[in-house]
Amino acid sequence: MLEPTKKRPTEIELRFKGPESKRHDAVEALRQMGFVTVEDATTGDSWKTAFPGLLDNEPGIYLAGARHREGLTQRQLGEQSGIPQRHISEMENGKRTIGKENAKKLAAALKADYRVFL
Repeated sequence: MLEPTKKRPTEIELRFKGPESKRHDAVEALRQMGFVTVEDATTGDSWKTAFPGLLDNEPGIYLAGARHREGLTQRQLGEQSGIPQRHISEMENGKRTIGKENAKKLAAALKADYRVFL
């Protein structure tokens, strides 16, 4: 059976000791490297802060996430939805728009609201 090829990132937690006056500078430097503070992580938009480059492809990110949540490969999702695997890959990578009809097909296969894919 085919498995999803992308590995989920490892989550780590860092703790530092130092002068309080340098805290803001340290936090900003870590944010620029993709880290988020515990406070940021509780807002629900932490991935938007950590990965601003992904904001131009939110529907594709949601599609890939929903597919991984259901434990499906692109090929399996294609078979269930009737959408070619190649098109699903292009949708996840932001090279193809999803469109309303495809969003409804994907939502039915992924047990999700179709509007998140638009």
